[in-house]
Amino acid sequence: MAVNPRPQSGRWWWNVKADDKKKQEETNVPVKTKIQREIIAWFWVGLAFLLINGTIGQARVIPSGSMENTLLIGDHLIMSRIGYDAGVPFTNWHVPLWRNPKRQQVIIFKPPFAPDQPDYVKRVIGLPGDTVDLRDGAVWVNGQKLVEKYTVGASEPAPPGSAPPGYTDIKFPYHVPDNCYFAMGDNRGNSYDSRFWGCVPRFDIIGTPVMIYMSLNVSPEAWEPGQIRERFFAYANALLHPGIVRWKRIFRTF
Repeated sequence: MAVNPRPQSGRWWWNVKADDKKKQEETNVPVKTKIQREIIAWFWVGLAFLLINGTIGQARVIPSGSMENTLLIGDHLIMSRIGYDAGVPFTNWHVPLWRNPKRQQVIIFKPPFAPDQPDYVKRVIGLPGDTVDLRDGAVWVNGQKLVEKYTVGASEPAPPGSAPPGYTDIKFPYHVPDNCYFAMGDNRGNSYDSRFWGCVPRFDIIGTPVMIYMSLNVSPEAWEPGQIRERFFAYANALLHPGIVRWKRIFRTF
C-alpha cells in the first residue's frame, strides 16, 4: 500500500510556509509605510475615476419634462463623452474632440447663455449651414419638412421678448452658423431651447446619452440642483416601495 508523503515534504507545505512568511513580513512593516501604501492605492483609484469621468462617461438625471416622452423626469442616464469632449471633473474646463452630432441625435451640452447651470439635454434639429424654419406647427430644414415621430405638441417659435438677457429674439427662417447646432426639446410646448436663445456652439456639446440605468417616478423637486435631502429620500423610498421604479425604462438605449 502506497504511503502518502509527509506534509513537510510536499508543495502544500511550502505554500503554507510562504504564506506564513509573507504574513510575518506584513506584520513587521512600519505603520508609516502601511499608511503610505494606502494613500498611493487610493490615489490611483481616484485618478482612474477622474480619467473615466472626464473622458469616457458620466451619469445624469433628467430634472424637467422638456424631452417627454423620450426622456421622463427622474430618468437616470449614462452619458458617453467618447470622441465628443474631454474635461476635468467638477470644473468647467473642457475641450471638444473630433466627433460631431448628427441630425435628430440627442445631445447633452452646457447652456451657452449660462454655462454654470446644470447641463441641458435636447435633440439636434439643425446642423451647421442649415436653414431651419417653423411653420404650420412643424419643423422645416432646408425647405423640407422634418419627420418627427418623437415630439409632443406643435413646433412654434418662442414668444416675442422671451430671449435671455443679452440675447435677441430668434427670427425664422434661421440660418445655423458654422460650428453651431440648432437644438430643441421633444416636448415642444415645454422646452427652453434654441428657439429662445439660438444655436449651441460645438464647444459646449459634451456628449450623448447611451442608456437609462434607473428611472424613478417621484416628485420633480428631488432632481433639482442642491436638493440633496429630497434626492436621498427619493432613493430610500424606491427601496421601500419598488413600485415607483419605472422598470420598463431601465436599460433603454439611444
